[in-house]
Amino acid sequence: MDDSARQDAEVGQAAGRRAGPAQLPRPVWFRTLAVGATAALLAAALPTPAPASAARPTPVPAPGIAWQPCEKDRTAECGTMSLPVDWDRPDGDRFTLHLARRAATDPAARIGSLVFGPGGPGDSGVDRIIKNDRFSDELRRRFDIVSFDPRGIGRSNPVRCSAELLGRQPQVITDQARFDAALKDNALLRADCRARTGPLYDHVDTRSAVRDVDAVRAALGESRLTFHGSSYGTLLGAQYAEEFPGRVRAMVLESVVDHSLGTRAFLDTQAATAQDSFDEFVAWCVRTPSCALHGEDVRAVWAGLLARAERGELVDPDRPGVALTPYDLSRFAQRRLYGPDWPGLVRRIVALRAEPTAAAGPGAADDQGGEETVAPYPFAVFCADWHLPVRDHREYAAHLRRMARIAPDVRYPQALPAIATCLGTPAPVANPQHRLRVRTDVPLLLANSRHDPASGHNWATNVSRQLGRSGVLLTYEGWGHGNYTRSPCMGEAIDRYLISVDVPVDGSSCPAVAEPGA
Repeated sequence: MDDSARQDAEVGQAAGRRAGPAQLPRPVWFRTLAVGATAALLAAALPTPAPASAARPTPVPAPGIAWQPCEKDRTAECGTMSLPVDWDRPDGDRFTLHLARRAATDPAARIGSLVFGPGGPGDSGVDRIIKNDRFSDELRRRFDIVSFDPRGIGRSNPVRCSAELLGRQPQVITDQARFDAALKDNALLRADCRARTGPLYDHVDTRSAVRDVDAVRAALGESRLTFHGSSYGTLLGAQYAEEFPGRVRAMVLESVVDHSLGTRAFLDTQAATAQDSFDEFVAWCVRTPSCALHGEDVRAVWAGLLARAERGELVDPDRPGVALTPYDLSRFAQRRLYGPDWPGLVRRIVALRAEPTAAAGPGAADDQGGEETVAPYPFAVFCADWHLPVRDHREYAAHLRRMARIAPDVRYPQALPAIATCLGTPAPVANPQHRLRVRTDVPLLLANSRHDPASGHNWATNVSRQLGRSGVLLTYEGWGHGNYTRSPCMGEAIDRYLISVDVPVDGSSCPAVAEPGA
């Protein structure tokens, strides 16, 4: 009996797999994976007679999950599981994991359950299922789509902390005194979050969440996991494959996170990918007559705004009287690059340029909930997954100077607040970085945009190298964070892999469909 069957037997689950789907037509750059030792994968890779397909059972209540119609949308089912806070002490404290699912729309063609790993950290998988906009009609026809709020997030015992302490976190640390203050405030924050959150605070790392996912797999009656992770959810998927390689049926990692990087490499790769996406925006404006800055030096206009922000002369149009800092400008640009929303970015640049120079008040920290005294803190997950030490302000300032050389237009990549919020976290963290050691029968499918401002193609290629024969990389030759819904080519390739376990040839790509704003 293999590990999957043994665990399923322990929880009273059936260890057998349902028959797979009929073979679908595929492009010439696909190859079919047949794994003789695994009946489920063999069935998925070969044509399936119609009678076997028709015999697939309809969804049944999964032991360990109490399903009922969701309050927000009764066409979806919501459920809970009671899981150990600390998987090394399964008889100790427990927490409630919240899940949601939508049953396959064609019970006769149903393959099993597809588990979605949400991003962030901080995204709600329950909300994603209720919204019901993530997957194609074909995947929804063939799978029960299941997701969850990861431990410490959303409804699943969220980490909660003082809103006032959260509001003290700096945008940019300007000197040693402020560096020391950040260390002190972070220590107070950790103690406050632990007191407000309870025992789970010290166990919100992704390695613990991997064990949660395996419990979900068993409760759903699946001997092997079919998984699609997005952004930070790719770390969950990759570590699941590392921990339970024999329990992977098919796994998509979309917008890949590279968890092998130290402080310098983490900051530099984030700076490079942010600058790459800004370069693509500038190139679009140069060649596109409809761009409001077409024919002008876009970088010079942007540099002028950064200079005004440095002098405190730029007012935030969304917060009258409040200074718009260079950090704010950089963050705004990067958010618009996610879509990307190039027309929206250029409209804001033009509007800011037209604003008269005026003295503004000091920049304000992000709103942590208005009058609320307690706020959620999903970044506690990040600080449990990453050890990114910085000794003092001298080292911090050296990182800033180097990133400004790598990314002169977006000098403050989104990695920077991650460094600040985790500053002083005691080592070792629960789930420290390391190179992946994955040996699965089925290659994991990595899907990444060429120009992703957050999960750069540089991360995807590095993770692909770590996976070796256990991974293949499919590239969308376009822009933005996320790629599954960006082109028929990407959607069909990912669907075919999940349904039939047809694996693209490593290094394949899909062309960009159209430029944003075209």
